[in-house]
Amino acid sequence: MYRNGELVDRDFPVSDVARHLQDPSAVVWFDLCAPSQDEIGLLRDELGLHELAIEDAFAGRQRPKVDRYPTHLFLSVHAVRYAEHEISTCEVDVFVTRNALVTVRENESYDIAGVRRRWDSAPALATSGVGFLLHGLLDDVVDGHYAAAEALDDDIEALEDRIYEEKPHVGRKALQLRRALVQLRRVALPMREVLGSLVHREHDLVDDVMMPYYLDVSDHALFTAELTESMRELVTNLREAEVAVQGNRLNSIMKKVTSWAAIIAVPTAISGYYGMNVPYPGFEQPWGFWASTLGIFLLSYVLYAMFKRRDWL
Repeated sequence: MYRNGELVDRDFPVSDVARHLQDPSAVVWFDLCAPSQDEIGLLRDELGLHELAIEDAFAGRQRPKVDRYPTHLFLSVHAVRYAEHEISTCEVDVFVTRNALVTVRENESYDIAGVRRRWDSAPALATSGVGFLLHGLLDDVVDGHYAAAEALDDDIEALEDRIYEEKPHVGRKALQLRRALVQLRRVALPMREVLGSLVHREHDLVDDVMMPYYLDVSDHALFTAELTESMRELVTNLREAEVAVQGNRLNSIMKKVTSWAAIIAVPTAISGYYGMNVPYPGFEQPWGFWASTLGIFLLSYVLYAMFKRRDWL
């Protein structure tokens, strides 16, 4: 609990929320991780949360959004983590009243300690109340999106360089990166709408002090969206580039195989001619053997030199 911008209490039970909120100078943040129906019901009774917002918090896998109710706002955002070419997400539902912020996390995979550190690093802004608390949460979530996008971009560029190796085999990994990018875009792109709705002057949640900070978070969300857009084109072109490179290699291999087949055909033809069971020039004569042998080496060399000059070998 903050009072007049100063942290005055922590680790109190949810049953004390209503008592703290009787003080108009108090601002309360309460976090629930995978809450039970009883815990949400208690918050609903203490804060007067709307039934539809409660239902959305329990429904799971909500699209990032902002819903406006008569007494509060309901936000749904997704924190992400990127590791081993996979994106893992954690839904965070947020209830915002005049002087209370309630966060409902899907599971423990999203560490709320990072949000607290952001609040502790800017105590001078705490006088902005709930707008200050909400900014810390959104800033942490959007920075997580940006960090995941940068790491994904690095992996895509590294995979792009591997295409020109001798044995790239990038198809499977390209599909993994494409799947991770789709998951990231699904939760990152709507954040532009969420932040755009919050910075509008239709409510007093964001005051003049916090407005530049919200606009900064909005810029980060926009930059992340642009980065994922460019990555989508890269991932789409990865497979096409690999197929093109493989096609070029196959053409080169076919040229070499055809050239060597032509060279091998010369001794085959000559030895086959001299292997006939009928008389021929030089039949049973030493010079006939040496003539055929010399013809094999001479014609094979001529073909090799010709194919080499044309870069077929």
